[in-house]
Amino acid sequence: MKLPDFPESNHPLVLSLQNYSDQELVQGFQQYPDEGKYFIALFCRFGAMSYALLRNMARSHLQVDYLYARVWRNIFYELNHLVMETGGPSVSLQAWITNKVAACITEDQLPAVETIQYTLSTAPPPLWCYIQIALDHVPPLPRLILVLSQTFRWQDPRIEAVLQAEGQDITPEDINQYRQEAYQALQAALPQDIQDVYFSASSQTSLFSS
Repeated sequence: MKLPDFPESNHPLVLSLQNYSDQELVQGFQQYPDEGKYFIALFCRFGAMSYALLRNMARSHLQVDYLYARVWRNIFYELNHLVMETGGPSVSLQAWITNKVAACITEDQLPAVETIQYTLSTAPPPLWCYIQIALDHVPPLPRLILVLSQTFRWQDPRIEAVLQAEGQDITPEDINQYRQEAYQALQAALPQDIQDVYFSASSQTSLFSS
């Protein structure tokens, strides 16, 4: 199973951080939560290593990709509490990430392939993490419609029927309007540099295509 490509590593915003130390990237991530470039740079630095550790843990590449995203989601949330001290004994970031991968291998159960909705090429782990945070800023009904149509690939008639069965007075036009509202709210909540890296004209990511 070959290693995935990391096209974000060639973006100018990420290249500008290539000489930063691990500690500087962690500090940037912690001090500037509205900027995603520090986490992307960390992901590009340690992404191949962590994938290599995981790729023999499942039969399907979909399962490996899902486990990989789970690892980096855990890293994303736990980095906020990581202390790397200057001038004294400090944790090696590579060792810390290796331990997170090992914990995931030990503790996480792999879902059946047919239940996995995640694809690495559509939502690389940094983008996936920031989208999950941004979804909290989307109103409930538009968020539900967005998730059903984007993640579960439900067609509008099915969404309409389910919502009407739950007592929602909704039309096909309403569904499209709510979905567009969700796209706009989600994009507005994403850090600008995340958008620059993943939604530039040359990017293959198409999460917001409607």
